Amino acid sequence: MASFSFGAGNARKLAAVPLYVLGRIATFMIPRSRAAWVFGCGAGIGDGALALWRAADAAGIASTWLVGSESEAEHADAAGIPHVRKGTWRGFWRTARARVVVVTHGFGDVNRYAVSGAFIVQLWHGIPLKRIGLDSPETLRVPQAIERAPFVAGLARRVLRTMFAGAARRIRILPAASHLVRGRLESAFGLSDAHIVVSGEPRVDVLSQGAPEWRRTRAREDIHRLTGADVASRFVLYAPTWRDGAPDPAVPTAAEWREIIGVLDDADATLIVRSHPLGAGAYVPPLETTRVRPLGSDVAPDITPLLPGMDVLITDYSSLAYDAGLVALPVVYLAPDVEEYARTRGFYGRFADVAGEAVPTTWLAAATRLRVVLTDDDVHAYERRRSEDLSRHVHAFRDGNNTERVLRAILAGIAEDDRRRGRR
Repeated sequence: MASFSFGAGNARKLAAVPLYVLGRIATFMIPRSRAAWVFGCGAGIGDGALALWRAADAAGIASTWLVGSESEAEHADAAGIPHVRKGTWRGFWRTARARVVVVTHGFGDVNRYAVSGAFIVQLWHGIPLKRIGLDSPETLRVPQAIERAPFVAGLARRVLRTMFAGAARRIRILPAASHLVRGRLESAFGLSDAHIVVSGEPRVDVLSQGAPEWRRTRAREDIHRLTGADVASRFVLYAPTWRDGAPDPAVPTAAEWREIIGVLDDADATLIVRSHPLGAGAYVPPLETTRVRPLGSDVAPDITPLLPGMDVLITDYSSLAYDAGLVALPVVYLAPDVEEYARTRGFYGRFADVAGEAVPTTWLAAATRLRVVLTDDDVHAYERRRSEDLSRHVHAFRDGNNTERVLRAILAGIAEDDRRRGRR
């Protein structure tokens, strides 16, 4: 699984400034087709981009997916989605011709040099708990070699801030799950209220559509198919967040693995390890067991549809903690580097307000908590309610119609643009 860091990514951006300039000139001369849309997603064929693509396709809108790998192309083929490689001339042309460009992470989800002048929809990929964008110093990190020259590093950060802010200003619509989340997105992207639509997020519609029993059965069958885990077992999802290319501090020791597997054996549970798509930890037990199964983004690009099949979520600072309550999924927090993470990345609000005051910082403590949640029905029910309460604070909608609201907002925005330009 690929690893990524802001330092390396920002170095590539600075080196590519001439290409951005050339792309800006080219898109100024290339007319955009009023009927064409392009989609991309940093995690693959999934997330809110897939939900919106399906809605657009059902509405008869001609759309193309910009893929970045052969694996993504195969997933697109399996889903019946027309696609081209984003790094090719065809990818540049499709992006440059599209009236609407839909992304979930950044402009690199499509052909980043051809987005100027498009109606850009930034769906984002989770409710931020950790600070993102302009609110996080990590966004403007430069490589260590540049950091050694303070003047050059300062200049590079100013250029990067200008580039990030300029790119963010091109966003026409950014959906928010609630008014609380809207404030975070406005701050992180430097956008005005007019660009943030409180519509709910398309990526979580799947957690509200259909009967709960149907959602759970389907998700558990998919987990079994993707991991080989016993479908009769209880499933514990472990989903740590990204450490900007640094080693994951939560990889268990041999002693911790023995404790974890002991809890899983006693509770007839399976640990489904979902390392972050941008950097995987070495979650390989030192002893043979069927109780631990990997589920990487190369196998399942989108974890959200599988949440109804889980019985407990273990995470640190992932936005999944906010989504878990949509399916009443108990959450056990494991935050071994919470003080360092708060210092370097920062949180919106207090982490303790989300995770509680006594958050486990070791696997031994987290495993102890997991055992109680899995074996004590009263504790399990309490954690389900706590998860639901947290989710209600950030998800204003849970009717399964977020995607339709976003699609209507896009079409209304396009119509308004046409009126302003005197089109009929």
